[in-house]
Amino acid sequence: MQQGQPVVERAHPGPVTYVKIAVILAIVTIIEVATYYLESFFGAALVPILLVLSAAKFVLVVGFYMHLKFDAPLLRGMFAWGMTVAIGITLAMLALYKL
Repeated sequence: MQQGQPVVERAHPGPVTYVKIAVILAIVTIIEVATYYLESFFGAALVPILLVLSAAKFVLVVGFYMHLKFDAPLLRGMFAWGMTVAIGITLAMLALYKL
């Protein structure tokens, strides 16, 4: 019986990295809250700024805490494909209902 290829594991970050990511996420959250309270200063740019900050937090959480950054490329691709489809459906529904 032939054995398959050996599994190659990538090094996962240590606790220090996770604490750094948590601090970065806290800082981004503080910036989001401050941005919301300074709505009159940002005007029409408020929503795009909040969307960019939320996307940055999403990437950090998915990449590090869900360990997607360290998964096989196939699994990352499957996740990216699912997100692409979900975003496409959301945009189509928004366009359909003119929101």
